[in-house]
Amino acid sequence: MQKKSEKKDGLEGSFTRLNEIVNRLEQNDCSLEESLKLYEEGVKLAGAAHRVLNEAERKIEILSKSAETGFPISEPFGMAKDGEV
Repeated sequence: MQKKSEKKDGLEGSFTRLNEIVNRLEQNDCSLEESLKLYEEGVKLAGAAHRVLNEAERKIEILSKSAETGFPISEPFGMAKDGEV
């Protein structure tokens, strides 16, 4: 299991790298092959960041429900609601 600092660094690192990729692509000095590789890397990073943010949102939803009732919510964290992945 990842530590909190590793997750934070991972997400922030992903955003930093995505920014670098965007800047590099906007310079228009890459070959088509290099541009495609950068784009592919960016798509993968964006997907990973999206998953981390969805996980955080789900945790907040669970904690909010717990705060509303005053009782802990007992539901599996890894299960997406409404068929979301």
